[in-house]
Amino acid sequence: MELKTISIENPNGLNVILGQAHFIKTVEDMHEALVSAVPGIKFGLAFCEASGHALVELAQKNALLLSAGHSFIVFLGAGFYPINVLHAIKSVPEVVNIFCATANPLQVIIAETEQGRGILGVIDGVKSKGVEDASGVAWRKELVRKLGYKL
Repeated sequence: MELKTISIENPNGLNVILGQAHFIKTVEDMHEALVSAVPGIKFGLAFCEASGHALVELAQKNALLLSAGHSFIVFLGAGFYPINVLHAIKSVPEVVNIFCATANPLQVIIAETEQGRGILGVIDGVKSKGVEDASGVAWRKELVRKLGYKL
């Protein structure tokens, strides 16, 4: 077995959701879940399955880099956030795991054997730099209110 680290290419810092599913109809069901959760949502979705093709260039590129069986990757357009669609994605019957939902720099730890590849986990963001101080608390509270998630 060989371990590999794959850095997800995300030049515009978009939110990305990485997960695993188990059936070829996942792409259609996830598409329906996303557009039902947030009308007008913009996204790219790719599903690693030997019998199908990815949908959007950025999702295709990263799905191919991963090449991990039955994994999926969703890039959300600017102004769309995982908090609005994660419940819908998790409710898709084929979805078995969500590894992350992030706009942070993302690395995926892959195990490769003679059979194929699998995702072991992710590195989401950077190493902690310390403990949040009062100004950090204020910034965080302001951000979630600016985004409309708190009153």
